[in-house]
Amino acid sequence: MVTLAEVAQHAGVSASTVSYVLSGKRSISTTTRQRVERSIRELGYHPNAGARALASSKSNIIALMVPLRTDMYVPVMMEIAIAVATTARTHGYDVLLLTGEEGPDAVRRVTGSGLADAMILMDVELDDERLPLLRGTHQPSVLIGLPADITGLTCVDLDFKATGALCVEHLAMLGHRDIAVIGEAPAVYERHTGFAVRTLEGLRSRARELGVRLLHRPCEGGYDAMALTLARILDERPGTSGFVVQNESAIEPLLALLRQQGRAVPEDVSVVAVCPEQVATQASVRLTSVAIPAQEMGRHAVERLVAKLDGRGADEVVLISPELTVRASTGPAPSSTT
Repeated sequence: MVTLAEVAQHAGVSASTVSYVLSGKRSISTTTRQRVERSIRELGYHPNAGARALASSKSNIIALMVPLRTDMYVPVMMEIAIAVATTARTHGYDVLLLTGEEGPDAVRRVTGSGLADAMILMDVELDDERLPLLRGTHQPSVLIGLPADITGLTCVDLDFKATGALCVEHLAMLGHRDIAVIGEAPAVYERHTGFAVRTLEGLRSRARELGVRLLHRPCEGGYDAMALTLARILDERPGTSGFVVQNESAIEPLLALLRQQGRAVPEDVSVVAVCPEQVATQASVRLTSVAIPAQEMGRHAVERLVAKLDGRGADEVVLISPELTVRASTGPAPSSTT
């Protein structure tokens, strides 16, 4: 491993001069700085992270809090996390992944220990217990998600309320008047997780405006849970001809159950999903869907956080507009239901 002393010898300067170039704490002539930087590149020198953090009071680390719960679709969370990590690296930051369900304790641990220079929080609830701590610290932070009160916060998210509205509009335009929403697991709504609650708000408000009947049923996902949920829906609303699914683990079971019951998609029923593009295109029926822009969300979050770290960022809310892609799972409502 190349040492600071070896860089100094190669550049023909003192070790303290190399240190000043790295820390920026003293003014160094352009010629000397360029000579030191050239030696650093040629020798492949990497400063010791711990020593550098002590010297500069910076860790060059971003803490990413992403609780990995069993009732959430982990691949989406990980896609966002990868986007955060790759974008952070382009700005010279590494990412510390905190996956426990620690809530406020995780925020206290980061702010109190100097583990990271800034934080990105995921799995945001409407009344998230972590938010008072964020508002009370000078450490920069960004939420991937939208709480009820956005005062003093920077948030990045898909516009899930508009997403719900877009799904209803598409089915209503095709003549569907009875629509069932197969949602996330009950615990997601009990926690008042922002994305799920806001999607439901958008679905319900737009359905009222369009005169469409809407039935929402949470679902644990998996075949058995989906079978019970579907039976309940069709018992309560036998004329249901449109489905909106916001639960990746329920998609294939739903399509399989509809086939078993002789309900053709899209001739008899139409299905719209809110899910990653890959899930929609690889389903047994290519799904009309609103994609989760995971990479865009992760990139926007890091860019806003880096701007704050550089003293350029202000609190703001970035809502990504939803885009609905029509595929093979939606069509005109059957004449008997119109």
